Amino acid sequence: MKFVPREFPSAGVRLAFLGSESAMAFQCQRDSYAREFSTVVVACRPAEMPAEAGEGQKEVRRGFQVVLEDTLLFPEGGGQPDDRGTIDNVPVLRVTRRGVEAAHFTETPLAPGSRVRVCVDWERRFDHMQQHSGQHLITAVADHLFGLKTTSWELGRLRSTIELNSPSVTAEQVAAIEQNANEKIRARLPVSVRELSPDDPEVEQVRGRGLPDDHAGPVRVVTIKGVDANMCCGTHVSNLSDLQVIKLLGTEKGKKSKANLLFLAGHRVLKWVERSHANEKALTALLKYIPALAPSVAPSVCPQGLESLALPPAG
Repeated sequence: MKFVPREFPSAGVRLAFLGSESAMAFQCQRDSYAREFSTVVVACRPAEMPAEAGEGQKEVRRGFQVVLEDTLLFPEGGGQPDDRGTIDNVPVLRVTRRGVEAAHFTETPLAPGSRVRVCVDWERRFDHMQQHSGQHLITAVADHLFGLKTTSWELGRLRSTIELNSPSVTAEQVAAIEQNANEKIRARLPVSVRELSPDDPEVEQVRGRGLPDDHAGPVRVVTIKGVDANMCCGTHVSNLSDLQVIKLLGTEKGKKSKANLLFLAGHRVLKWVERSHANEKALTALLKYIPALAPSVAPSVCPQGLESLALPPAG
């Protein structure tokens, strides 16, 4: 899912809206760390769910669209994919926003009026929190250090992408952004989420800079202390230390003379290191095996000669 923010840089608060997403004020937004929640089923009606890209399904799934009084499961929005979880042990396969409501797709009906327990897939949720807060931090640092503005971003399944308003970003800039972002993580800077009422004086100040015409309900502002203030509907960590670490994987050419900055945050960095280490071990084993290969094969693997593959002595 890709999100294109509308930015109004006149007063240091970065605005990020898509339609009226900021009107959402669910339990998942009030407490991103909550894993279980009790609520009431408001409606349940037959529905169909089209397959997502990469699922390999040709036909739509038939099931039910369940609306709750409140929800712990985040519907997609602001560049962040939706949560997964269960409602009374019934798997929720997708969560989407329908106006100010969240629609939960299930394959089992749930009785309107019944009290239910909602549980979130915590591994997926916390991963999204790390990537989304990581994006806020990287965006703020890139802007502060080099004036590189974020024009869109995408939270991918394996890595995430920040589109910058520059045709290129140097290796030195990438290294500086990564170093500065990780310094802020080590500084354990708090991240706060404020829900402001529409008549709050702060909202009036922001509204003059382009609050969407169809906006309704509370306004959420996510603030990294001393770094960034950003209107956002997503789920976030409460302290940068929960990001653990950020790794910038480099850049690639984007659309319309823009550069894409690729990044990992938190547990994804650990997984990346594990995969890299496994690949290194496999390659080392392969190189040790090369002398046993047939003479006609070895030169194609290493045209410079097998001697150039010798590893330095330990120690």
